[in-house]
Amino acid sequence: MDVSTLDKEKGANISGTDRGKVVMYGLSTCVWCKKTKKLLTDLGVDFDFIYVDKLEGEEEDQAVEEVKRFNPSASFPTTIINGKKAIVGFKEKEIREALGFKGKLG
Repeated sequence: MDVSTLDKEKGANISGTDRGKVVMYGLSTCVWCKKTKKLLTDLGVDFDFIYVDKLEGEEEDQAVEEVKRFNPSASFPTTIINGKKAIVGFKEKEIREALGFKGKLG
């Protein structure tokens, strides 16, 4: 899904250091989604985020199908890295390692 075609409250690109193609699918009301988005922002990586609950019709269907390819239960957040690895939930250590960072923030 091309976030550049979405209204800003539905999704956007957060610019930063290129660590591969990173897409975070979440819900606008989900605290774990907000934590994951903040982590990615704090790490300074370039990533797209998409709030699936803000989408409608074909856009929503497309986003849900993409999430289900990696996470059949379609739970959120689902962070997809390079179209290969999916991290389901707020898993700071796993996200950091997948993006080439070591240790915890701070």
